[in-house]
Amino acid sequence: MTEPQATPDFRFAVHGTDGRARTGAITMPRGVVRTPAFMPVGTAATVKAMYADQVRDLGADIVLGNTYHLMLRPGAERMARLGGLHRFMRWDGPILTDSGGFQVMSLSALRKLDEDGVTFRSHIDGTAHRMSPERSIEIQGLLGSDIQMQLDECVRLPAPPEAIEKAMRLSLRWAERCRVAFGEQAGKAMFGIVQGGDIPELRVSSARALVDLDLKGYAIGGLAVGEPQAVMLAMIETVEPHLPAHKPRYLMGVGTPDDLLRSVERGVDMFDCVMPTRAGRHGLAYTRHGRINLRNARHAEDTRPLDEASACPATRDYSRAYLHHLVRSDEILGMMLLTWNNLAYYQDLMAGMRTAIRAGRFLAFAEETRAGWERAEVAAKAGA
Repeated sequence: MTEPQATPDFRFAVHGTDGRARTGAITMPRGVVRTPAFMPVGTAATVKAMYADQVRDLGADIVLGNTYHLMLRPGAERMARLGGLHRFMRWDGPILTDSGGFQVMSLSALRKLDEDGVTFRSHIDGTAHRMSPERSIEIQGLLGSDIQMQLDECVRLPAPPEAIEKAMRLSLRWAERCRVAFGEQAGKAMFGIVQGGDIPELRVSSARALVDLDLKGYAIGGLAVGEPQAVMLAMIETVEPHLPAHKPRYLMGVGTPDDLLRSVERGVDMFDCVMPTRAGRHGLAYTRHGRINLRNARHAEDTRPLDEASACPATRDYSRAYLHHLVRSDEILGMMLLTWNNLAYYQDLMAGMRTAIRAGRFLAFAEETRAGWERAEVAAKAGA
């Protein structure tokens, strides 16, 4: 198959399926996003502990920036004067920005929500700010992102049904306003966000209403916020049949490697999560041998690398004993190496899924991957 190329407009094509799992590509002026895709999180114009060149070399086609954090520091208007987010952080590929809604709800002090938007105080210095659907889209435009998200209200689970429905209805009204504010932008896209908590009927209503807006992509939001994995997967299964097959599906804020496998199996195309970078800063490595906690004393004299077969230098060339020493000494290099390893593993996992889907063996790949984790876990418990 010929490799897809950048296109002057935003396009999505499915190139292969295996059950509900699918592989394809999003193409736009700044490049191609191979799906299923994992987007490293660059909250404040940086993927923490990584150079942009490293992130690109690991196979990431797209990164995520955060509207809330960037509007507070350095500021959207300043970012525009400096040439936009791509130039600012030296990333020439596509960037998706979230709307800031989740951070407003979870980080801000003294927030007040109304029909028009949300008033909140910065978690940095306490200054007052106002975010409306229109302002969220304006900020994302000033940042210059390629995929922009609607402003929504995200409710943490569990929550009362009436609170979940109220937030879902408000998010739909805000989606309409965001669509108008976004208009038609050549080569760019705005995605809507399906809400509805853990209530199937609300999820279906939200999905159908968003599809009526004829957006370029659809996200599933409000999951991985405290509910069990089984609930998250059930909501994906509920929503997926109601989303257009010819448009990308993005599961926001997810997740563990197992979450990714099980969600791709259910038809999801895009993911983001702080887990691999955050875990790396706290001494936890994700590998094909499962999770390895480098803080554990049993690694103190282990001369093996994390994975001798990996193409990533952080994974292949440094001993577990050295990584253990760095982590226990709170050395910055330890955070850098483990973040590098984790993002490499996540990108390798996504590449493996894409290959397996094209070969019609996705379920076998998923089973083999989980079996590798389980074997390593058994060996670790046995003291091997």
